[in-house]
Amino acid sequence: MADAPRKSRLVSEVDFNKDGKQTGFIRLFHSTHDSAYGFLPIPIVVVKNGEGPTALFTSGNHGDEYEGQVALTNLAKSLDPARIKGRVILLTMANYPAALAGRRVSPIDDLNLNRIFPGDPDGTVTRQIAHYIDSELIPLADFVMDLHSGGSSLNYVPCALATQSNDPALFQKQLAALRAFGAPFTYIQGGAQGQGGNQTLGSGAERRGKIALGSELGGCGTVNPAGLAIAERGVRNVLVHLGILPQSDWVEPPSPTRFLDVRGQDYYVYAPENGVFEPLVALGDTVAIGTPAARIHFTETPWLPPVEITFKAAGIVMCQRIPARTKRGDCLFHLASDLKIA
Repeated sequence: MADAPRKSRLVSEVDFNKDGKQTGFIRLFHSTHDSAYGFLPIPIVVVKNGEGPTALFTSGNHGDEYEGQVALTNLAKSLDPARIKGRVILLTMANYPAALAGRRVSPIDDLNLNRIFPGDPDGTVTRQIAHYIDSELIPLADFVMDLHSGGSSLNYVPCALATQSNDPALFQKQLAALRAFGAPFTYIQGGAQGQGGNQTLGSGAERRGKIALGSELGGCGTVNPAGLAIAERGVRNVLVHLGILPQSDWVEPPSPTRFLDVRGQDYYVYAPENGVFEPLVALGDTVAIGTPAARIHFTETPWLPPVEITFKAAGIVMCQRIPARTKRGDCLFHLASDLKIA
């Protein structure tokens, strides 16, 4: 007989089955020198009205990505339970310690929440958070969207994304939700690039057959106004698409989303040496194989010539590194190419 699944140690202050708007915290008990019996207060908002689908929106998975955190904070204040049918769950600071510190990873255990799903109920703080989201929140939802951006080290052309489901019917639901979200660009990832694989929050939703979407809304460790506007319109349009908000709340996107894909490691450009990164292209540029991408300058040995890096694939520049000081292995750019969607 198989062992029963281990339960999360986290405790929610909200009742997920109660109608109305509830605000509170998920308590992650964490004993420290300063607070022997204390807990980490992970904020959560639940808005419910009767029967209907459940949408789970998360942000702050990486703590230095702010567009999603602001969009969901605004949504938390504006959603009126009388105007919805179903339930909306908002987790604005999914990795609370990282978000509070403005860091990609947790300052407590130095772990990246979006690389450790399904987590561990008996693990470190970040592993416990991953397990709670994976085992307690995702099962409640019909739709899951994890809002990201480039954070402190990257900047993105604002876009939505999804990993293509192996289930054709579920993939069509993903595509319909992506069109409703209405980002100017949407890329479909297949995992070949190695940026998280099956250990992300989205992968936890996909394992349970949920409609799972993501985003990259800007970056630079700031709030990108264009990315924020896309997110705020997009999350409401998705709620309309799901039937949670009324059709009158629909805001038509300026143009249909342009579908792209990332076809493997050749679409990524990495620093070959330590030095100062000089970009030779800009976000949104279209490049060909062999187009110069960047130079790495050696300012500590100024008599040496810079190393020039070229693109190994053709496509649109979707992402660029921000800090000029770089190390061998840092991602400088990634590309995406047009994808025909039936």
